[in-house]
Amino acid sequence: MRSDVRPALGTSLAAAPSRTVLVLDAIKHAILTGELRPGDSLVETELAGLLGVSKTPVREALKTLNGAGLVTMSPYKGASVRLVDDELVRSVYDVRLLLEPEALRRTIRRGGDWPTARRALDQAAGAAGPAERSLANRDFHRGLYGGCGNALLIRMLDDLRDQTALVSVAAWRRSPSAVTDAVPTWPEEAAEHEAILAAAVAGDASSAARLLHDHIESFVTRNFPSLGGIDGT
Repeated sequence: MRSDVRPALGTSLAAAPSRTVLVLDAIKHAILTGELRPGDSLVETELAGLLGVSKTPVREALKTLNGAGLVTMSPYKGASVRLVDDELVRSVYDVRLLLEPEALRRTIRRGGDWPTARRALDQAAGAAGPAERSLANRDFHRGLYGGCGNALLIRMLDDLRDQTALVSVAAWRRSPSAVTDAVPTWPEEAAEHEAILAAAVAGDASSAARLLHDHIESFVTRNFPSLGGIDGT
């Protein structure tokens, strides 16, 4: 593991309750913010030392993250942050295109929590860098589908949020300006978010769903042009 993960993972959790949950949250946050990058090795002893716990909660956390699609485990190479390849990007965004616009339609019809979505957009606009902005955007998207009234659909989209964030980390690293923490597509994505929210607040479910569909698809087009189309192509 790189030494530069120590500031975020270096706080001892030895005295905290529910250690496995806290270890899971710490490792997951490091992955979703790009502190632990796709392909990085996740050595149990190193993580345990950084977090001030035994290897047992680390091992359990890695198993959970493996099930969530954020970590891969090999009997020969051990655990590592999942690499982002074309298959992962296509699969994640294809399913989002199928589910998320419909969840937004249902949220609008039931009356959404738009002030929460608004706050998430404001947090994204004032974020210090891509990691903080990405987490705020995750909250925004959950605000779009979290009121759909179908708990199973919400859980499915929640799981996809994590893998979407992993793809976003890979997109940062592909950007020529990654060293400055500036991602050129953020202005376009922010404008798309504003348009989606405006349609949702107005109660225009059809327009909001269409704008969300186009937004999800355009992220792949901008950041992974080699994939071509996602929606059924």
